[in-house]
Amino acid sequence: MKREVQLEKTHRAILAEAQRLFLTKGYQDTSTRDIAKAVGITQPALYHHFEDKEVIFIEVITSVGETIRTRLNAINENGAELSAEAHLIKMSQVLTDVHPRDVFTIIHSSFAYLKPENMKKLGMVFGRDYLGPISAYFSNPKVKLRAGITPQEAGEFYITSLSPLFSKFHRIGGRELTDEQHVQLLIDLILHGLTE
Repeated sequence: MKREVQLEKTHRAILAEAQRLFLTKGYQDTSTRDIAKAVGITQPALYHHFEDKEVIFIEVITSVGETIRTRLNAINENGAELSAEAHLIKMSQVLTDVHPRDVFTIIHSSFAYLKPENMKKLGMVFGRDYLGPISAYFSNPKVKLRAGITPQEAGEFYITSLSPLFSKFHRIGGRELTDEQHVQLLIDLILHGLTE
């Protein structure tokens, strides 16, 4: 039984370190050697738990996606008293709390290196766990979309517009803004545009 417990502990440690590395460095810049070193095991020991880097990445993004979906759905379900803007700010804060880098870039930049079946799995995770709850927000009657814009299109635009929240080099509104003020400014721009 002790061996099974140790194997499970190592398995969880691999996933935890892989999540930290993939979410900060991305797929291409994270190697199985990096993950093994962070856990304190050999690369062959890592392969005892996982077939390859793609399998680890898919499991990490699936797990993170489930967390995101749960938290975003909770905001959608309990956000009736929030203004449309406050609601979207809360959703954005979930994404910035969990992701140190832009999720759209992390997932989509990995596509150049993944097998087609894994690209499809990631696309499903992204659609279900990120785009689904965000499109549900844009389906809410308190959100007044322009004529001809679907909730799906609004959700896609929103997700692809978040990259400034993760930039350390250039921040819209300047470096003196707090993270919360930065989120508020970006959401204001997304919801209300640039002109009257």
